[in-house]
Amino acid sequence: MAMRQTPLTCSGHTRPVVDLAFSGITPYGYFLISACKDGKPMLRQGDTGDWIGTFLGHKGAVWGATLNKEATKAATAAADFTAKVWDAVTGDELLTLAHKHIVKSVNFTQDSNYLLTGGHDKVLRIYDLNKPEAEPQEISGHTSAIKKALWCNNDKQILSAADDKTVCLWDRSSMEVVKTLPFDASVSSMEYIPDGEVLVISYGKTVAFYNALSLELIKTVDVPASVHSASLHPEKDFFVVGGDDFKLYKYDYSTKEELEKAEKTFQWPIETEKRVPDGELYASGSEDGTLRLWQTAVGKTYGLWKCVLPGE
Repeated sequence: MAMRQTPLTCSGHTRPVVDLAFSGITPYGYFLISACKDGKPMLRQGDTGDWIGTFLGHKGAVWGATLNKEATKAATAAADFTAKVWDAVTGDELLTLAHKHIVKSVNFTQDSNYLLTGGHDKVLRIYDLNKPEAEPQEISGHTSAIKKALWCNNDKQILSAADDKTVCLWDRSSMEVVKTLPFDASVSSMEYIPDGEVLVISYGKTVAFYNALSLELIKTVDVPASVHSASLHPEKDFFVVGGDDFKLYKYDYSTKEELEKAEKTFQWPIETEKRVPDGELYASGSEDGTLRLWQTAVGKTYGLWKCVLPGE
């Protein structure tokens, strides 16, 4: 008998949740940040979903949010033409980085010293957070809005996905493009898994897996609905897909077989989902402003889930 999955539901946002990110595992557990069109990104305890605080200061929708590995810093990308860096412990705003258009993506280097941004002005920017008054390094080449920009290969390279239906790999030192992947539809999500150097890209009704160093295609999987986002489990056992048909799908990575879906039906499309650092759960954010945490192994005692055996 398959056990029924009961998600933890986290409310608080008033508009669609469009991006989620987890920190690494710290001495205090791990943390989750959510970006929302209500302009108020929230920080939560990762395994329980408990609300810790809200970062106040943006004057428009927040499209991207991230935490550094240690969960000491947060960064957000917003429609008010700024990216902001925050102290994730006190909630204080540390920096406002002015852009020329809507900012969609923010990503820290592993040492938290640099922030990569991308957005509607088609330019990638690298900010030295220790010299905030210095002009950022700029990388041009995309012909449409940048949706996602990520450090990869030990921060020596950059991956960017844009509305021009391409994903580009850039060399950080030369700032030149190394390789471009063209797609026949706009890329809806891109996730980089450093452990094993896997790149997960979704476009149209397809989820594609690439080697992140060579950009060689590993495999593609077709999904019944248009994909908003896709996320691979750290052990590469399975991946989850959020679609615009109000369902969250789960597939076996090696066989491509669908593992479960039917009971996960929402009133709103899944905008985004991510898996956590220890692989024990994954989170989804939807258009109704709700975050949900889902267990990887249903029936296991973890976080707020208590395993109750029959007869106990």
